[in-house]
Amino acid sequence: MSSTDEDIDASRAPLLDHLIELRQRLVRCVIALLISFGICFYFSEHIFSFLVVPLKDAFGDGGGRLVYTKLYEAFFVQVKVAIFAAFCLSFPIIMNQIWAFVAPGLYRQEKRALLPFLFATPVLFTSGAALAYYVVMPTAFHFFLQFQGESGGLSVEALPSTDAYLSLVMQFILAFGISFLLPVLLMLLNRAGIVSRAQLISVRRYMIVAAFIAAAILTPPDVVSQLMLAIPLILLYELSIVAIWFTDRKAVKDKPAEEAADAPAEAQSEPAE
Repeated sequence: MSSTDEDIDASRAPLLDHLIELRQRLVRCVIALLISFGICFYFSEHIFSFLVVPLKDAFGDGGGRLVYTKLYEAFFVQVKVAIFAAFCLSFPIIMNQIWAFVAPGLYRQEKRALLPFLFATPVLFTSGAALAYYVVMPTAFHFFLQFQGESGGLSVEALPSTDAYLSLVMQFILAFGISFLLPVLLMLLNRAGIVSRAQLISVRRYMIVAAFIAAAILTPPDVVSQLMLAIPLILLYELSIVAIWFTDRKAVKDKPAEEAADAPAEAQSEPAE
């Protein structure tokens, strides 16, 4: 066997090991998702009762109701609730499996750099979802229900369907949760050397316009919910710029210490004359 064939066989073995490990990690993620789905489907009625609270409060005591226009709609609403809640429940396990697969290939400094973002991601997503649930949704629903009454001598009454309401709630929660990950994205791009603080400052006016465009796309077509997403996005963008300023200062301070720590290792690696 030639040396080339031996090199190919040697490189093939680690690749197969990585593929086997990847398969194991994916299987664990699927198992966690299925178990979470089973638990959430059992409690789907309670979860939906929690999600419907903002609408119930907007209608007031004794008012409002949800309807379904298709015979199978109520069942599939429970399935969608279970899938949505199962993903949120199993998300920490899925992230842990991704980290366990990626971490062995990272240097210690890279691990230290990524760990804060790993912990910040669920915190920021939960913060955005909580803002949507406790502040934005009640405000938006009160605004929508103001159009009830009479029009042209006819009674106008809001009769939202269960599927439409769940889709609206999921739209609010996902839009705000994902949007609140903006600082993580910008700081990762900064760490990777793709963008700098000066570049972020120079495109600030364009990002403000982009925030309003994103809010118009991700939220229902009303000014209230769009403003309640665009304003936090702008504030998070400014917060990211400040956070990058602190990390840049820390990197400048730590650089001499890292160079001093690397100097003895480089001196030992040089051949003696």
